[in-house]
Amino acid sequence: MSKFIKNINWMAVLPYLCLISLGGIYAAGELTLTLSLVAIVFLVIAIMASVYHAEEIAHDIGEGLGALVLALSVTVIEVGLIVSLMTAGGEGSSAIARDTVFAAIMIVSNGIVGICILLGGLKYGEVEFQFRGANSLLVVLISLSVFCFILPNYTTSVVGPYYNNSQLIFISVISIILYIALVLFQTKTHAYYFLSEKEAPTGKSDHKKVISTKKVLVSFAALLFGLVSVIGLAKFIAPMIESGVANIGAPKAVVGLLIASIVLLPEAITAILAVRQNKLQTSLNLALGSGAASIALTIPVVSVYSILNKQPLMLGLDPKSMVFLFLTFIVGSLTLGNGKATALSGVIHLIIMFAFFAVTIIP
Repeated sequence: MSKFIKNINWMAVLPYLCLISLGGIYAAGELTLTLSLVAIVFLVIAIMASVYHAEEIAHDIGEGLGALVLALSVTVIEVGLIVSLMTAGGEGSSAIARDTVFAAIMIVSNGIVGICILLGGLKYGEVEFQFRGANSLLVVLISLSVFCFILPNYTTSVVGPYYNNSQLIFISVISIILYIALVLFQTKTHAYYFLSEKEAPTGKSDHKKVISTKKVLVSFAALLFGLVSVIGLAKFIAPMIESGVANIGAPKAVVGLLIASIVLLPEAITAILAVRQNKLQTSLNLALGSGAASIALTIPVVSVYSILNKQPLMLGLDPKSMVFLFLTFIVGSLTLGNGKATALSGVIHLIIMFAFFAVTIIP
């Protein structure tokens, strides 16, 4: 029996166990503290298992498509958490999407990028990457951020930091178009921009990888079950997250910060492991690609939800947050401008992220 247990691939089994636990939790019905803690434990397990299987798929299908699969998986988890909290309603529900996606941008652009550059710089002195690929991701991220979080403050059809329904539809469409263009650029026309210089010194990689279709399908099935578990468990614990933040007297924006931190933790670990192998390009693909996917896919989904349910959707950032957004993109443009970076750049990005955390918690 012990030998049988040792031979089990637990990462392959975990998504199914999480789905079974989801059924048991919903069958129990009543929301108790013990049940909520159990749901949180299985939520974390489901998130880790989902990202693990996304990584397995990414490893099999290649770096460019792999980063895309990881970004999409993280975004699905993020959307599930946001919609769950919006469905629960309550004070601050109209801003939960904005707060979560904005926090995700701060975390990937400053936290993940910063820690990866810092660790790489400390270990190798100077880390290299393809600035053409990094800049392509950054330009898309900047454009999406301005359309979704800055422009609503200056439109006049609706008072306040909101879009009307027509504007929401338009912004959703152009966000999806921008992301599709990025995906085609990243995986088809200029895929070699997103490989390390060692892998693509002449602009293309001649390496042909044999893909195990069976292995990819098994991982894909496990990924789907994991994502379903994440969304279901998130819907169950959503009320507890909001009430917990309210009980300690923290600002509502902290809810979005918590969601973004939970969702991005596994991806941060993946990016850090990549840079420890001197693969900063992979880390940048993961971080900036997730930021772009977070906006381009989350905002359209919550916009549709908002329109169908006649629920207001606050998108425009306050002046304090706009300062952090502009600072992040100015520093990011300088950091990623020449294809090389040192630990100093990593420290600067991390300081920006810690300042964002501090001002969010203590406004």
